[in-house]
Amino acid sequence: MAFNFGAPSGTSGTAAATAAPTGGFGGFGTTSTTAGSAFSFSAPTNTGTTVKGLFGGTQNKGFGFGTGFGTTGTSTGLGTGLGTGLGFGGFNTQQQQQQQTTLGGLFGQPTQAPAQSNQLINTASALSAPTLLGDERDAILAKWNQLQAFWGTGKGYFNNNIPPVEFTQENPFCRFKAVGYSCMPNNKDEDGLVVLVFNKKETDIRSQQQQLVESLHKVLGGNQTLTVNVEGIKTLPDDQTEVVIYVIERSPNGTSRRVPATTLYAHFEQTNIKTQLQQLGVTLSMTRTELSPAQVKQLLQNPPAGVDPIIWEQAKVDNPDSEKLIPVPMVGFKELLRRLKVQDQMTKQHQTRLDIISEDIGELQKNQTTTMAKIAQYKRKLMDLSHRTLQVLIKQEIQRKSGYAIQADEEQLRVQLDTIQCELNAPTQFKGRLNELMSQIRMQNHFGAVKSEERYYIDADLLREIKQHLKQQQEGLSHLISIIKDDLEDIKLVEHGLNETIHIRGGVFS
Repeated sequence: MAFNFGAPSGTSGTAAATAAPTGGFGGFGTTSTTAGSAFSFSAPTNTGTTVKGLFGGTQNKGFGFGTGFGTTGTSTGLGTGLGTGLGFGGFNTQQQQQQQTTLGGLFGQPTQAPAQSNQLINTASALSAPTLLGDERDAILAKWNQLQAFWGTGKGYFNNNIPPVEFTQENPFCRFKAVGYSCMPNNKDEDGLVVLVFNKKETDIRSQQQQLVESLHKVLGGNQTLTVNVEGIKTLPDDQTEVVIYVIERSPNGTSRRVPATTLYAHFEQTNIKTQLQQLGVTLSMTRTELSPAQVKQLLQNPPAGVDPIIWEQAKVDNPDSEKLIPVPMVGFKELLRRLKVQDQMTKQHQTRLDIISEDIGELQKNQTTTMAKIAQYKRKLMDLSHRTLQVLIKQEIQRKSGYAIQADEEQLRVQLDTIQCELNAPTQFKGRLNELMSQIRMQNHFGAVKSEERYYIDADLLREIKQHLKQQQEGLSHLISIIKDDLEDIKLVEHGLNETIHIRGGVFS
């Protein structure tokens, strides 16, 4: 089973007819393959000849699984069989030539035996026993071919009469491979979510969002019963932007429904519609639908071509969340760099979101502090108003009862109040306890103030600012003191001059 990893691209020679399929895996970037496959399970390599191998005339099937984050790229076709790059996914070989040889046997009758120069034999010969030069240099050439196979690039020459083997990063000997994990979407086909990747910046998309919606509505034919809605906008590396849209169709009876994602994607994949989208800057379109359990099972059970089954099994075991994540191979530094850029982009978005949440929390804390202060103020105001109301009621009751004799219930209430007053004023009763509690509270407040002073800490930046301010004050005082000293010396000089003048005048007058 081959595993086509990468974003779709119209490469020549491999399923060039990109008819609109009925669905795709939008969360990881579906590839545009031949119609009739909801997940592009059938994407055979069109070699143009009858594909024959060691195990029968079968074609190598490709599993159309796109990039982990929906970015553009070239469909690499990871391990598309031995016919195209040293894969273990079916030994896809192609009959290149037939040679007729006459074999002399015991009966001396010539026979014809076609010597099929398949890719498996060519690869094995290039890596182990090349016969290009016919001396000890062939061993050096074999090591060089092994090095090229490990690196995943170059051509392996092994025979003068047979074309060289082309080494790519998809061959199973390439060492620059790893297995990562991508998140599986959980959207249904009925949600109608379709991803459009624009070769524009997010700011440009957001500033022209209304014009974009109108342009997409025109692409859909300008039907008044259809409404284009934007679900979300996300920044991608290399100044690209991902826009998730869905279309609502309104019926004449007033009901509405979302157009299924597969239907909308099939419309966008039409040749004329795709040309209009490219004029708007769309470089990639895909559906965002979840995988069925059968598709997930088939993907996990069959390791990608060129990936060691042991590594694939270990990747499934190490999956941190098998319900949400799915293992995907990473071939070459280009794919690793792409995922690193996407990860950096997501990290920046998460950091931006955390900064926004932090600002919101700070604002809420300020509002909470203000609200608590207002609540305390209103409590004090309520208590004050309660006391004032009680005083007014007392005065009103006194005026109402003026001139009347003290009633029995009032006398009983007075006796109870006198008893309470006596109990409170008793030295060994509540008054003494209250005084003791008050003294303890004062002591605790004093100790608490001392402890708080001991634990007082000044921020380093604030302390630096205080030191700088005090230093400036000290420099200002020093400058002022020097000015005062200079002025005092001038005053002394003036006084000395005045004294000498007075003595001279006194001598003259005398």
